[in-house]
Amino acid sequence: MYGYEILRRLHTAFPDTQESAIYAQLRSLCKQAYTESYTGQTSEGPARKYYRLTPQGQLQLNKRLDEWRRLRQTLTEMGIE
Repeated sequence: MYGYEILRRLHTAFPDTQESAIYAQLRSLCKQAYTESYTGQTSEGPARKYYRLTPQGQLQLNKRLDEWRRLRQTLTEMGIE
């Protein structure tokens, strides 16, 4: 996806998300080698910078999803939903 598309999708769930924060996070993820950016071919307008997960980023995502699932399970077991 390209940056604006990511921002638009995040705004659906988190309307107060700041554009600058998303781009800062994308740069940070690239520095950590969790994502990589590339310039996509477009038929109209300026070229867009796209982002994709690297294999290392996919591993990190899987790790964070597992942590999230454990947290949700623990909260459910505690009666907090």
